[in-house]
Amino acid sequence: MPDAFRRAAHELLSATWRPELVVEEIPAPQRIAPFSAAIAADVIANDVEVGSGRLVLLHDPGGNAAWQGTFRCVSFARADIDPEMVTDPLLASVGWSWLVDALAAHAADHLAPSGTVTSVSSESFGGMAGEAPRAEVEVRASWTPQLTGGTGMSAHVAAWAELLCTAAGLPPVPPGVVLMPSRRNQPTRNPRRR
Repeated sequence: MPDAFRRAAHELLSATWRPELVVEEIPAPQRIAPFSAAIAADVIANDVEVGSGRLVLLHDPGGNAAWQGTFRCVSFARADIDPEMVTDPLLASVGWSWLVDALAAHAADHLAPSGTVTSVSSESFGGMAGEAPRAEVEVRASWTPQLTGGTGMSAHVAAWAELLCTAAGLPPVPPGVVLMPSRRNQPTRNPRRR
């Protein structure tokens, strides 16, 4: 395992999380890059899951032309939203700005961002007619983190956590507030190799 990937994976797996995030390490995809690590998170507010997501760190020491680098972050964030928001024509642009603004706020230098924002609504009928209408927004994105020898991943992890919380409607952590580590939110530290 290259040292650069080991350092980046360590920053991914040892991050400190907001108390509303329950984070765990998950199996990483094995066919996209020679080295990978991944985490998943649920956003819990008032004992109810209001969002979830995944963050995958990929590393190809030989580089990847499409990535414009040797590392790539692949992210998925999903959150429940008010059903009326699905019809807002600006929702997709706003959803993308959540990611872009979070990367900028955490000084997470990156290249080649790409992704989609999808909103869906569902209404139940027949035997399920009593269920309330539901709506969700999904932000799927990837970007190339600009790391130095594998360090600097912490900023990207913090930006991803902010994306999850913003999409789920949680207020931002006030400036100057330091998050305390919580053992229940720490993933197992075991980066996977293909």
